[in-house]
Amino acid sequence: MSITSFSDWLYATPVATSIRDTTWVIPTVQSIHILAIGVIVGSAIVSDLRLAGVIATDESPRAVARRYLPWMWTALVVLLTTGLILVVAEPGRTLGNTIFWLKMALVLFAFVLTLMFRKPLLDPAFEHDRAHWQAIAKPAAWISLVVWIVVIFCGRWIAYT
Repeated sequence: MSITSFSDWLYATPVATSIRDTTWVIPTVQSIHILAIGVIVGSAIVSDLRLAGVIATDESPRAVARRYLPWMWTALVVLLTTGLILVVAEPGRTLGNTIFWLKMALVLFAFVLTLMFRKPLLDPAFEHDRAHWQAIAKPAAWISLVVWIVVIFCGRWIAYT
């Protein structure tokens, strides 16, 4: 089955039709989706800038990760749920769109970076200053910030491609 035929089938399902026909659902879901990306990006900015040694240098990276990582995970669940609803409602707009798939790949990449550089910080036995990845933590933090910014741009470009 091709993406186009799958999109056509999904578009015609009762669930997709109900989402589209209820006038308040898509704007509400889009608003929640945008708020979730705001929480994720805001949390990423603070924790990435801490890993890069730019802000909150009086706090340990562990304390910053402990404070913001739960927000990121919760917002990710909300982001994926609302994104799924939007895809079901308008599959032709997303599933056949290269920018959508680029956005999905970048979100996955950003969360792999998050797991690699924040999750170890939560382990009490982990020593940040002695970590073997200490040398690449700063560049990875900057890469993470750039990736999240590109994710935001991709999200906006989906509407225009």
